[in-house]
Amino acid sequence: MRIGWVAKSVVAAGLLLAATVAQAAEAGPEATVKAAYAATIRSLASTGPKAPPPPWRPPHRDRLMSRDLTALFARDDLYQDESGEIGHLGADPFINGQDGEVKRLRVTVTEAPAAGRALVSASFLSFKQRVSVRFRMVEEDGRWRIDDIVNRVEGKDYAVRDALSQPYECGSFMNKPCQR
Repeated sequence: MRIGWVAKSVVAAGLLLAATVAQAAEAGPEATVKAAYAATIRSLASTGPKAPPPPWRPPHRDRLMSRDLTALFARDDLYQDESGEIGHLGADPFINGQDGEVKRLRVTVTEAPAAGRALVSASFLSFKQRVSVRFRMVEEDGRWRIDDIVNRVEGKDYAVRDALSQPYECGSFMNKPCQR
């Protein structure tokens, strides 16, 4: 009987250790990117006014993105609300296009975490075409967050942060009201 209890304890400890190791692995920067793609896939699969939002909209962006990138996306949303125009992004940065799908997603850390920064790459098939998106990650408040999204178009890199940092023609944040 004593051996059975010891064996059960060893098995339980092994399972607990395996769960802890798996959880620690998921706490890395790639876990945030995987969560963003889970939101992307849900958003792409639904239509209409009750469709779940993409990862750059609330409530996702507050938990997935750095404070700075969240503020830039919020400013772009405000511009769109105030002007009725499209903001600085004309495509979904997570799929590198206006329309797409995410199949056979692979998320990998391409630059190991160092000094609170890391680089993560996502690759997937969208309409049978291979798509790769890079994510600059930053550690804030003990969690990994997306600090920039870099897409490649015709051999050139386009950083979302650069696009969202551009000035707008109008907006309350520009001290110039928009005329609708």
